[in-house]
Amino acid sequence: MVVEIPRWTNAKIEIATGESFNPLKQDVKKGKVRFVRNCFPYKGYIWNYGALPQTWEDPTTVNTDTNARGDNDPIDVCEIGEGIGYCGQVKQVKVLGVMALLDEGETDWKLIAIDTRDPLAEKLNDINDVEKHLPGLIDATRHWFKVYKMPDGKPANEFAFNGQCKNKAYAQHVIDETHDAWKRLIQGKIPAKADTHDISVDNALVENSPYKVNDGSKSDASVVEQEQKIEGKDDKWYYIRASL
Repeated sequence: MVVEIPRWTNAKIEIATGESFNPLKQDVKKGKVRFVRNCFPYKGYIWNYGALPQTWEDPTTVNTDTNARGDNDPIDVCEIGEGIGYCGQVKQVKVLGVMALLDEGETDWKLIAIDTRDPLAEKLNDINDVEKHLPGLIDATRHWFKVYKMPDGKPANEFAFNGQCKNKAYAQHVIDETHDAWKRLIQGKIPAKADTHDISVDNALVENSPYKVNDGSKSDASVVEQEQKIEGKDDKWYYIRASL
């Protein structure tokens, strides 16, 4: 996955699919940069939030399980490990499950995953393991997505499957489906511009893509250094089962 928004932060950073080579940029609405509100008891995003590259939620097709079209974005990922990522970080993750948010009538898949290097990764192999080892996180995730737009005057979001978080096998099916949609897009089998979408598909590496750019230029992208860990600072979530 590519981390767009580190945990506990609010700036709505997204892959800019309409711009050449799809950079990460802060979303702008009505001329103002966008921030997600803090909905009690949450602070910003409650996971490292990002997207799975080379996937596309196809807005030209109605999903038979959700009865809604795709939201025209890469599939979203909630990475639930204990470490805080940084914007632009590439994480190798283990997928555990998926929720189907219906965001303004569009299918908006939310993968639940964990960094493969996380200390808990070997214990989490499917969605049931998340509730066992991180009690309350799935319910909090569902509630967060339900209410996060309400401070801006929008109604509560809805979910397919009555809000159920589907298992790893179903999540893999969703990944395969959205990857196939991306391949059709990048190979020119689906137009990059239509009434439902306008995607910049310029690329430097995808073979058999009519949009591949081969001008011999080299990337001047700089390496982003991860914040040094401060002794005594603890960014880990603690999941406590207690009767108070």
